[in-house]
Amino acid sequence: MSARQSRRELTVRALVEQVQAIGWTSERIGHVFADAQGLHPTDFRALSAIYRAELAGSPLSAKALAQELDVQPSTVTYAVDRLVASGHARRERDPGDARRTLLRYGQEGPDVARRFFGPLGLAHAQAMAGFTDNELDAARRVLEAVVTVLESFEEELRRARARP
Repeated sequence: MSARQSRRELTVRALVEQVQAIGWTSERIGHVFADAQGLHPTDFRALSAIYRAELAGSPLSAKALAQELDVQPSTVTYAVDRLVASGHARRERDPGDARRTLLRYGQEGPDVARRFFGPLGLAHAQAMAGFTDNELDAARRVLEAVVTVLESFEEELRRARARP
């Protein structure tokens, strides 16, 4: 093994460890947010999924949310009930199918999220201020590749679990 290969392997290992640390730390921050809002951790995951879907312009149904979170529909029902009661989310009739309900971010949700996560956003901006545009672009490409691999791995796990 050449010195270059060894350095590359160490760098890749360090990147994987940092991605794992991001995941674990993000999860812990999510738990703190949920606790501060009097929500169950599943509620936070549901709220995050609802928010991401709404940002993407594709609001989720309860069934789609259950699939996204990989939980039973009854679990989603309870989570959504708690989110609606707390003002974090709301139900809305699907304009394309009146029989279906879409889940939307509640009116208070953005303000609550901004107050809690705003300082984190500023800290991210400050942490990245010292990097060049090329470095940030390279980091984005690395993270996109990691996300692609993770999503592919998850899909394979789901397919394997679904096989008889």
